[in-house]
Amino acid sequence: MDPILIWPDPPPPDLVRVLDLAGLPWVAVPDESAAATLTYPVAVVSLEDDVELGFTTAQALRRGDLQSAPVLLLVRGTALPDLASRHSCFDDFCVVPAHPAELEARVRHLIASDPLHAPAPELIQYDTLVLNLETYQAAIDGQPLDLTYMEYELLKFLASSPGRVFTREVLLSRVWGYEYYGGARTVDVHIRRLRAKLGEVHAGLIQTVRSVGYKFGEARWG
Repeated sequence: MDPILIWPDPPPPDLVRVLDLAGLPWVAVPDESAAATLTYPVAVVSLEDDVELGFTTAQALRRGDLQSAPVLLLVRGTALPDLASRHSCFDDFCVVPAHPAELEARVRHLIASDPLHAPAPELIQYDTLVLNLETYQAAIDGQPLDLTYMEYELLKFLASSPGRVFTREVLLSRVWGYEYYGGARTVDVHIRRLRAKLGEVHAGLIQTVRSVGYKFGEARWG
């Protein structure tokens, strides 16, 4: 990942400590012109020592001739009223001194909000079946599957362990999470619906294991 841009140089020690402990690379710059040649996922501008110069720097970082990365302001409580008319300068702010977890969370949120720097979504893939664990979407052969929440959860659980056989009782416990009123028959009903939605060609991905339960696909290790 490209380093996080920090102004001013030297940067606030508390911010450096948080970024270092989080394993997030950073680079400090003395002014906005030094940032013009850099690529960075987010800029953190501290208003702790010089509020007006901080706002000027943040505004410069948002100009069209420089990279338009999200800007996080670090501001003391006494300067909060100054934010009201400066919304064009920043994307988020954090009141300092801040809890390290909050500061890290705000930085990571802004990084994730930029599609160029956001991490790739976590997926489960088996042949042409793809489940997006972040958006709760599923597709097969590129066609979206219209699944209920529990159908998705059941398919996700099965597809996470290809070739492994699960009893109805285990599926009921691990997917539904409690002694569901419908009992083991609930699993059978959902399996039947899943097979129908997978379509005739792919219904066989979910196999019945006689006198035991169900399995999905084949183990990848053979």
